[in-house]
Amino acid sequence: MSIRAGIGWDSHRLEAGRRLILGGIDLEHDRGLSGHSDADVLTHAVMDALLGAAGCGDIGQWFPDTDARYKDADSIALMRVLVAELEARGVRPTHCDTTVVMERPKLAPHRDAIRESLAGGLKLPFESVNVKASTGEGLGFVGRAEGVAALAIVTVDAA
Repeated sequence: MSIRAGIGWDSHRLEAGRRLILGGIDLEHDRGLSGHSDADVLTHAVMDALLGAAGCGDIGQWFPDTDARYKDADSIALMRVLVAELEARGVRPTHCDTTVVMERPKLAPHRDAIRESLAGGLKLPFESVNVKASTGEGLGFVGRAEGVAALAIVTVDAA
């Protein structure tokens, strides 16, 4: 047994006419995240952290934004594919801690649903996934409510 950790980060700008999806949960908001897939910054950060812990590159190598198959793709579904592939290689997620940085909407009312969604995608118990929220305090693109950022740390057991 070998315990490894990986870090993931992602950010996307907010734009009108898009859905705001975080951790697989569709949040009601006047703008959504811009991107090739569903632009779920939280799930993307978790996937990059998982890949980092496994030593298997990054999300862009596995699901390139130049590939039409991933246009508007459900990021939780992509994470399930990734988890299955890594399990076949002897790598199993054990814990996930995340932070979402955004001005609005408030994340607190959605936190448990997001944790449940991420836990399902990672094949982990609810208690093994944590979701925290922060704001940009008026600083930078997040503070000006121009975008959303997410950070994730994932630990894995690598056989």
